[in-house]
Amino acid sequence: MVILAPTHTNSVILHHISWNTFERILLETGGDRHHRFAYNQGILEIMTPLMPHEHNKRLLEKIIDTLVEELNLNVKSTGSLTCKREDLARGVEPDSSFYIQNEPIMRPDLVIEVDYASSSIDKLPIYLALGVPEVWRYNEPVMQIYSLSEDKYIPCNGSPTFANLPLNTEVPRFLASSLQVGEVSMIKNFRSWLKTQTS
Repeated sequence: MVILAPTHTNSVILHHISWNTFERILLETGGDRHHRFAYNQGILEIMTPLMPHEHNKRLLEKIIDTLVEELNLNVKSTGSLTCKREDLARGVEPDSSFYIQNEPIMRPDLVIEVDYASSSIDKLPIYLALGVPEVWRYNEPVMQIYSLSEDKYIPCNGSPTFANLPLNTEVPRFLASSLQVGEVSMIKNFRSWLKTQTS
């Protein structure tokens, strides 16, 4: 018998979950786990990311590392940090998160979401409620950058965090090229492109 394993993500949706139950699940599963949680006013999504999802997440992290290095920005990478507020009954664990300007404030500046499967919970309203300034949503081969402006997210062509560079179009192009040239060469090529944009 042949069993086909899912290739991107597995997710489970639970309804009528209290905030206390959500907190207990976080506590009992601990920080060293492979599941990610999103909680929105009683609805809990438990997602298990698989290889293609994690691969692109890590490539995006490398691109951000290159950006902060070349633009001489301070950064604190916090991975799938749990962001939550009981008063809003919302919580989320992004694929990756970064403090760049607001480290003293208890929310990241930038989060990455790699979307391979349709989530029953739209995470943008959660990030909006938490006040996250910038969200990158990558659904191969398309990336969309959202910037927080006047209490709503505005789709942007460039990244406000990174000098409004046209990353919406360029990042997917470089990610696709990694399949031909490899990750190391892709990052070298991205760095060269970045230098031409900022010199």
